[in-house]
Amino acid sequence: MTTALRSWVRLVRRDVRLGLSAGSDAAAALVFFIVTTALFPLGIGPEANLLARIAAGVLWVAALLANLLSMERLFATDYEDGTLDLLVLSPLPLELVALAKVAAHWLITGLPLLLIAPLMGALLGLPGPAFGTLAMALVLGTPTLSLLGGIGAALVLGTRRGGVLLALLILPLFVPVLIFAVSAIDAAAAGLTVRPHLLLLASVLALTVTCGPIACAAALRQAVR
Repeated sequence: MTTALRSWVRLVRRDVRLGLSAGSDAAAALVFFIVTTALFPLGIGPEANLLARIAAGVLWVAALLANLLSMERLFATDYEDGTLDLLVLSPLPLELVALAKVAAHWLITGLPLLLIAPLMGALLGLPGPAFGTLAMALVLGTPTLSLLGGIGAALVLGTRRGGVLLALLILPLFVPVLIFAVSAIDAAAAGLTVRPHLLLLASVLALTVTCGPIACAAALRQAVR
């Protein structure tokens, strides 16, 4: 294992440990996802066919908003206590630093959503054939949401009312992920092929993994000047 990779893994572990010790953002995102999803049967009614038709959209909108809820503080703590300045000056490229922090964010927020989503899908009556596609869509889509959210969090770093500005910047970028993921789940529920939709999700993920850390690092450099 190279020195850069070891440093990157240590940084991911550090952020995961700090995130779990604080717990508030990760817990808030998970509780928000569960409560938002559970409110739909109460508000719409117990009609199984209707709930099954909207299940994919409900799950993904709730996951998207839960992801956004925890994004504002992604770099804020390190920015406020001066750690970000040290990370900028460290031998590890800032692009890898940004990728490590996004990876840690996904592990403490995106992964729990991925694990709880099938249970919430069952609550909404999601058809059985769609559960595998739901899992695949979340595996491909939630890291993309974290990467895009990381760019937004870096851009609003140090600004007032950053949460509102972050939502305005990032929500339009979330739309393609939402469309492709929901389309894949709906196709699976209808017995149609899901391959094109999942390939589009994978393409978006590949693009954000390639370009996201670069854009994020550029925004972080601007923030610490």
